[in-house]
Amino acid sequence: MFQDFSAPKTDAGDPARIEKLRAAMRAAGVSGFLIPRADEHQGEYVPAHAERLSWATGFTGSAGMAIICKKKSAIFIDGRYTLQVRDQVATDILTPINSADEPPEKWLEANLKAGDKLAYDPWLHTINEVKKLQRAATKAEASLIAHENLIDQIWDDQPSPPQAPVTLQPLKFTGKPAQEKIKTIQDAIKEMEADAFLLTQPDSICWLLNIRGRDVPHTPLALSFAIIHANARLELLIDPDKLNDKVTDALSDHITLKTPDDLMPSLSAIKGEIALDPATTGQVFKSHIEAAGNEIIEKPDPCLLPKAKKNTEELEGSRQAHIRDGLAITRFLSWLSREPLENLSEITAAQKLESLRHEAGDQEQMPLKDISFDTISGVGANGAIVHYRVTEATDKAFSKDTLYLVDSGGQYQDGTTDITRTIAIGTPSDEMRRHFTLVLKGMIAVSRLKFPKGTNGAHIDAFARTALWHEGLDFDHGTGHGVGSFLSVHEGPQRISKISKVPFEAGMILSNEPGYYREDHYGIRIENLIAVNPPAKSEDGEREMMSFETLTFAPIDRALIEPNLLSVEERDWLNAYHREVFDKLSSRLQARDKEWLEAATRGV
Repeated sequence: MFQDFSAPKTDAGDPARIEKLRAAMRAAGVSGFLIPRADEHQGEYVPAHAERLSWATGFTGSAGMAIICKKKSAIFIDGRYTLQVRDQVATDILTPINSADEPPEKWLEANLKAGDKLAYDPWLHTINEVKKLQRAATKAEASLIAHENLIDQIWDDQPSPPQAPVTLQPLKFTGKPAQEKIKTIQDAIKEMEADAFLLTQPDSICWLLNIRGRDVPHTPLALSFAIIHANARLELLIDPDKLNDKVTDALSDHITLKTPDDLMPSLSAIKGEIALDPATTGQVFKSHIEAAGNEIIEKPDPCLLPKAKKNTEELEGSRQAHIRDGLAITRFLSWLSREPLENLSEITAAQKLESLRHEAGDQEQMPLKDISFDTISGVGANGAIVHYRVTEATDKAFSKDTLYLVDSGGQYQDGTTDITRTIAIGTPSDEMRRHFTLVLKGMIAVSRLKFPKGTNGAHIDAFARTALWHEGLDFDHGTGHGVGSFLSVHEGPQRISKISKVPFEAGMILSNEPGYYREDHYGIRIENLIAVNPPAKSEDGEREMMSFETLTFAPIDRALIEPNLLSVEERDWLNAYHREVFDKLSSRLQARDKEWLEAATRGV
């Protein structure tokens, strides 16, 4: 199994760790210390040794930050974790705060005192983040001080950094050789009028060099840094123990290999202007480059957009991965409909789904490399916890007349998948059906959209919420995120959210996942992945319009749909979608699952 259901260690989040940190703060002569959920690469996915926030506070979410002061402390989370944080953190010591309501810098302005010294690890905070923190400290007449990491001083059994082997991603899946990609990025650096670009994001580096790794859970990243010279060979700074002879030989054709210890000397040796992305690059690099006398040009990571716009081979790979994944999901839903209720729990269901993904991968001769994140397997009230992670301590048995939410995905060499289905266990209430149908209307609205070039995620987000808003309901997460190609299941810069300003371009893959969560009762989310189609003119239209191609194929629970709430157009879309699900999957299913799928995809 790729997923570990072990309960957190009993001392995770032990308040004694906060007191131990405060003792280290006193010894260092500082008034406060920042603990972000981050490593030196500033990505969402971090290795075990960088899980400092979890170790210190008990919070296991994928985003957050704690501010520990002498007496008053807080932990900042987003809307996905408002329920989870209360269960995991000692809230009498750490006050949970939604960062959308009160960002950390505002809290600092109100709680730092004149003369306070707030310490932070400059490897773990981006340049943009430090600018905000510095302004807050200045307003409070306090000091922001770069400091060695105090958590590392007190974490006695801190794991070692990962050394997983690097593999090559074949051209048939990437569509472009690394040399061609490097040339494109070098041209972009020249347009910036820079001499080099510092890359700190491992997913950008893996995409650029057509390599993959296993340094973080569920995402095939090789942790590394890269310096892309405008007029010289790219330098890859990576632990050499991760590279075998085959990989070394392939990479040495077009790049220079160095160790991470060479990173700062290599930056100092550059004569000219160095570009970097202030949103994803640690403050430590800015300080070092400026101390060496070099100029900095702040620009977005030049790999972001090319990586997001999937080429023909990457899109076809994603389509094939989703057929494989749809087979696993369909077999799982068929099994779930037959399995005696007393045999079912959140863990047994998640285990069964992962085993079926393995079987589908083997059947289609494209083995499952990993799951793309820990499966969210939530029954009843646990389904209302947006990013619920089931463990042996929280595992809940299935019960009649409730809802089961399962959000899961696979990592296949040809594509990354992410799908959510909400299933009625027993007989759903009228309220459940109404709420589910409102969510479904939002998902269909996004799926059916046609939109002009230049449209971004903020323009589209409201379509997913309109039906809920009419009923005085909403959900506290974005409608969709970008997805990589055998890379990160959460990939920027595109997304569907109230604040996203990045225009959609052909080839981008996004999730479409509106939801509704009734605290202490149930959660509902329906998610398909969609790809952006290029602009096209309709027969009677005056302007070219973009649209979405649905990539995910698995049934949506008809028992939860209230047909009278759907318009004719919405019913037509749903029935056409279910016909396509049956057409794509039925011939690969055994009789029992095929019969179940035929019933599950009948018209509404």
